[in-house]
Amino acid sequence: MDRSAVPPPVTRVLDAAQAWLPGLMARAEERLAAVVGDEGPLADDAQATLRAGGKRLRPMLVLVCAGPQAGEGALRAATAIELVHMATLVHDDVLDAAPLRRGLPTVVATAGRDQATSVGDLLLARAFSELAVPGAERQVQHLARASVGLALGELAQRRDAFDTGISAERYLERCRLKTARLFECACLIGRASAGAADDSVEQLERFGREIGLAFQLLDDVLDVAGPAERTGKARGTDLLDGTVTLPLIIARERDPELAAVDLRSLTPESAEEVCDRIAATGALDEVRADARARVEAAKRALAEAPGLDRSQRELLALVADGVVERYA
Repeated sequence: MDRSAVPPPVTRVLDAAQAWLPGLMARAEERLAAVVGDEGPLADDAQATLRAGGKRLRPMLVLVCAGPQAGEGALRAATAIELVHMATLVHDDVLDAAPLRRGLPTVVATAGRDQATSVGDLLLARAFSELAVPGAERQVQHLARASVGLALGELAQRRDAFDTGISAERYLERCRLKTARLFECACLIGRASAGAADDSVEQLERFGREIGLAFQLLDDVLDVAGPAERTGKARGTDLLDGTVTLPLIIARERDPELAAVDLRSLTPESAEEVCDRIAATGALDEVRADARARVEAAKRALAEAPGLDRSQRELLALVADGVVERYA
């Protein structure tokens, strides 16, 4: 794994488990490259999606929950979870006709809608093929449940598009499905891949859900606050796509004129102006505080997990803290 390509909160976790985690992460990265490296006419675009990088938080969660003795099953699970994540990004870009992802041209921008859809389908199929081995039934069940949640969350987001009147509860349920489910899944398939008993399922689900929600909340803050050189996309991209997030939901209560904004009529310039008005209400500080509270709730869940050892709890707490620090 190229440590220069990941943010300090991730490298801090690697350093804390220097004796075993970096090696496993490197092996997972090699497996990802091998899986997408020979897929005929889709290979170049699949490889480009992998090379675009990312924080690799989800495979890291898999491996930490599996522990130092993680074997082939955990590596397959780590690979599978990242392939699903990559597939959702490619499909999201198709739906949004997004030109950039992490500051680089998207597959849909370079290869077209049909090709990009096929690349996303390929990545999803390869994810499940990674778990098509004896003894991986629980991992398949967890990944399938998460994938269904992703689809339902995306459907809800499309249904809510351009509706500035949606509630915070509706927004959070969408985030639970579209983002948090995959974080939950990463923890659960990591634990299952180690052959561990189901004695920490409830706590790991809660941990994954809370850090997943915190991750999404802070990502939504970044969409409003930018800057583009950090996010890899223009400020207000969500607004331009018609995606109403918690910063706008809170801000419209403080600035009622924001509720009347016609998102369909926004231009990149006017979207930035709306972002400035959202920020002026103080809504971003409230969302950040919500995210920090969720990280603390996630760490409390770890303390109640009977099956995790002290080292795993400490590493997972570092991951949780890193979610906030990454966006500070």
